[in-house]
Amino acid sequence: MIHNNKIVIVLPAYNASKTLEKTYKEIPLEIVDEVILVDDFSYDNTITIAKELGIKHVIKHDTNQGYGANQKSCYKKALELDADIVVMLHPDYQYTPKLIHSMVYLIANGVYPVVLGSRILGKGALKGGMPLYKYVANRFLTLVQNIIINQKLSEYHTGFRAFSREVLESLALEQNSGDFVFDNQMLCQIFNKGFEVAEITCPTTYSNESSSINFGRSVTYGLGVLKVSIQYFLHQKGIVKNELFN
Repeated sequence: MIHNNKIVIVLPAYNASKTLEKTYKEIPLEIVDEVILVDDFSYDNTITIAKELGIKHVIKHDTNQGYGANQKSCYKKALELDADIVVMLHPDYQYTPKLIHSMVYLIANGVYPVVLGSRILGKGALKGGMPLYKYVANRFLTLVQNIIINQKLSEYHTGFRAFSREVLESLALEQNSGDFVFDNQMLCQIFNKGFEVAEITCPTTYSNESSSINFGRSVTYGLGVLKVSIQYFLHQKGIVKNELFN
């Protein structure tokens, strides 16, 4: 807890057995009140390891519902536990939990209501092993998104994000996709509500155990991201209203 703010970490997991322990052991439990793991029907022993680590709140989907659906379950449970600040962290150890202090203090001190851990600020992405094609695609999509959405983020695709309770309660998250494009829909909803977003440089660790999607799904994701950006632009201009932003 920080300044009487209850801190809850949510881990949207899928086949994270090889990296979960390393991720969990770097979470600063001295300030974190609760940890939630939602398993999206993994075929490995993610659930077993989570329980062995002593994670109190473990939720398992009965079917593989997708990354977006996983996050919906994460945030719903966090709000049920009366979280004041929620940190979403991928349990694949691609992002270091050691930044949780810095991210939540920005929110707890009333500086920003949303904080993103960015792999692109600085030179951490390529240094940490991000494949060159992923880096180029990330930079291209982010550039196009910033132009369309009229923002200045360094990256829209990070799996390390912190939110105030006010932000989460104001968003129509259940209307969002159950797939990977959920992240970008959520950010556009945040901008639509007028919330300010901070970014903090996050070192990156890519390994064979890090979660990733194949090329075909990456293309689908990229097209989905552009679609969401255009939908947001048209909504903001009053040309075509979209229920995601109402």
